[in-house]
Amino acid sequence: MKKGKAVDKKKGKAGGAVASSAKSREALGNKEYAKELKKLHVELVKLQQWVQHKGLKVCIVFEGRDGAGKGGTIKAITERVSPRAFRIVALPAPTEREKSQMYVQRYLPHLPAGGEIVIFDRSWYNRAGVERVMGFCTADQTDRFLKAVPLVEKAIVDSGVILIKYWLEVSPEEQTRRLKARIDDGRKLWKLSPMDLKSYSRWYDYSRARDAMFAATDTSWAPWYVAKSEDKKRVRLNIIAHLLSKVPYENLPREKIKLPDRQKPQGYREPDYAYKWVAERY
Repeated sequence: MKKGKAVDKKKGKAGGAVASSAKSREALGNKEYAKELKKLHVELVKLQQWVQHKGLKVCIVFEGRDGAGKGGTIKAITERVSPRAFRIVALPAPTEREKSQMYVQRYLPHLPAGGEIVIFDRSWYNRAGVERVMGFCTADQTDRFLKAVPLVEKAIVDSGVILIKYWLEVSPEEQTRRLKARIDDGRKLWKLSPMDLKSYSRWYDYSRARDAMFAATDTSWAPWYVAKSEDKKRVRLNIIAHLLSKVPYENLPREKIKLPDRQKPQGYREPDYAYKWVAERY
């Protein structure tokens, strides 16, 4: 049975001890990062094959402040696996119809079936975070959600789903650096919405919301795993290694692959056709 290395589960305060140790460490070089990531990608493929073989159902929830590195971590997990096995769910704002439903209802259809690994890039915990802080729901609605969600997650786990919840913790200084970088990078402008700017000013409101969320929903059947994300490369490696340790899997045997002989042309010739070639600018 394959087991990976678990990420540090120590809890700490935001912007304090959680981030300070990461700052003092040397930056991870690109070559070392690529080498370790390649090893983990091989294991993720093995995990994928085992999940499909056994019909397992895996649900991974990613939460954290803006700029904590959720998107980059999810990309690192999924860039070498099949999108048919690993499915990313990032829901937009609810429609008027969805607003009238039970709060978690719109998330439930996206839970994994047998042989699937579903990754939520933000989840039902929006109610405990951005909706609470930005006033999109009442205090009573938040309280009722926090009381109900452990029971919902118990039902999810009891149905056979392996539920893994990650919170990426980043310091206020590193968040500021990353959000400023988005302003000046045309590739990242889409990551900086007016809501992100409003949220940025409310650091301690988010800290209080996070603390209340952990207190109510860090259960034995669906615990929160906190990852230090000051170093983007390290947090990606740490979370993948931890994920591999939380879903026991085996290396499935497979036959040695050999390419078959290619057929003979049997008189075929390339046509004299005016292909519309893509310009070779590089």
